[in-house]
Amino acid sequence: MHKPARRLPFLAWPRPNAQQLKSDAFAGLSVGLMTIPQGVAYAALAGMPAITGIYASVLPALAATLMGASVRLSVGSTALTAMLVTASLTGLAEPGSAQWVNLAVWLALMTGIMQVVLGFARFGWLLNLVSSPVLTGFTQGAALLIIASQVPALLGMPSGWASGASPASWNLPALAMGLGTVAALMLSKRFKPTFPAVLLVMLAGAAAVHWSHLPANGLAVVGPLPMGLPSLYWPGVLDWEMFKQLLMPAMVITLVSFLETASSAKVDNDGLGKHWDQDQDLIGQGLAKLLSGLSGAFPTSTSFGRSALNLYAGAKTGWAALFSVVIVVLALLFLTPVMALVPHAVLAGIVVAAVYNLLQPHKFVQLMRIDRIEASTAAITFAVTLLSAPRLYWGVLTGVVLGLSHFLHTRLHPRIIEVGLHPDGSLRDRHLWKLPPLAPQLYALRMDAELDFAAASSLERAIGDHLSQQHLVHHVCLFAQPINRIDATGVEAFAQLLRQLRKRGVVLHISGIKLPVEKTLKRAGLLQHDDSHLRLYRTDAEALQALRTLEPVPNDMAAAAI
Repeated sequence: MHKPARRLPFLAWPRPNAQQLKSDAFAGLSVGLMTIPQGVAYAALAGMPAITGIYASVLPALAATLMGASVRLSVGSTALTAMLVTASLTGLAEPGSAQWVNLAVWLALMTGIMQVVLGFARFGWLLNLVSSPVLTGFTQGAALLIIASQVPALLGMPSGWASGASPASWNLPALAMGLGTVAALMLSKRFKPTFPAVLLVMLAGAAAVHWSHLPANGLAVVGPLPMGLPSLYWPGVLDWEMFKQLLMPAMVITLVSFLETASSAKVDNDGLGKHWDQDQDLIGQGLAKLLSGLSGAFPTSTSFGRSALNLYAGAKTGWAALFSVVIVVLALLFLTPVMALVPHAVLAGIVVAAVYNLLQPHKFVQLMRIDRIEASTAAITFAVTLLSAPRLYWGVLTGVVLGLSHFLHTRLHPRIIEVGLHPDGSLRDRHLWKLPPLAPQLYALRMDAELDFAAASSLERAIGDHLSQQHLVHHVCLFAQPINRIDATGVEAFAQLLRQLRKRGVVLHISGIKLPVEKTLKRAGLLQHDDSHLRLYRTDAEALQALRTLEPVPNDMAAAAI
């Protein structure tokens, strides 16, 4: 791809035909009709004015589509990012206040700048810091907290959880609307995913309010919304102390929101049969967050549900996202009086129905079958996420630390095994499979790791310990195929190993050494062809044939060499 088209991906869009435009228009209509009520609902979840959830799906969606690599994603407000905004700002300002909005905008700007910088620096690999078990534990915990936060509005509790013990005080119309919304959306998703059920339940709730006196009986509604497109919002100055308090939450939102994008982008790109350019999507998602902040809204992300609907409805190109933006713009111009009548119970039902799909407890069982340590990481992340509420980002940070600790422990304790020849012709763990030695007076081993600062001492220690216990060993064979890299520490450890083996009169055989490792060791002067204590073989077959011809050293000579 040419550089201008790479940095401006929309320049490489193919010219659509009439059939593609028709398919994209239907997909855009479906997604746009879902975006409007979800935007209002997620704005309430983020503690923001309701209209900002719709603002977050106009310019941000355009930027992500035009500047991102994955053009069929639906970008805007999402439940998880909205919950992280609330978690980040709780205790710093009053939800819905001017100060809260200002801080939320700063979060959008900070996360946007971070993603743009990471994208241009090609740091998309940072995604690997959050492993699948960490993301599983965090999303399960966050989903439970999101649902719990919506229960009071869903059930019509006028005073929140404080009135939960007194069902007599619940608002029955709100209870009926909330549970009815959840049921309707669940059934629609199961039997007719493309049906605009979210919009219809919102309109039904607004109609019920319009033709009744429910608000006078304690039913909470959205209230008046400004009509028209968003105007430029320039945030107030942020003092240094507040900036420091927002920095860590902004980093977590940056990471988690892009992981939301990754889950959808991989599906999108796999469907198109192309490689996912995660760095360009970082740029597109970062620009979306910047424009969201300048629109007076909160950080955006990719909605997995809306993106899946976009693909299911037949989206072929980025034109589908542009069509959905047109639908959202029309709603801002003409539908805000209707949205003002939507009950909070309906919005709560929309959030619960969307987030319910994130609850997948069977993933913990799957992780337990795969790896108990990673399952424990997921479980601890889940527990910390719940216990640290509303500071949910501690769950992610705890999971990342646990994941990196496990990674470092694995690197510092590489798998080193003594090998024997299995009846099927492969080299396997000699003790596990109860295999005979490859040759008398031989210690044959394999290290499944790089020969670097983390693993070098383990190899040196493994050989030293074996020779100290088996005094009659005269040959050591290292099957080096898994070793694809060596650093300065590894070179020093290899040199020390050679000196120790020469002192003992032990011959070192190396099979299948990789070219990069071989070149490094040659530059260090450690692979001399005239070295009588070093023998190299290109293949395992060549090494095995040579080892079979080894003559046993008499015990008295072997003992004298020690």
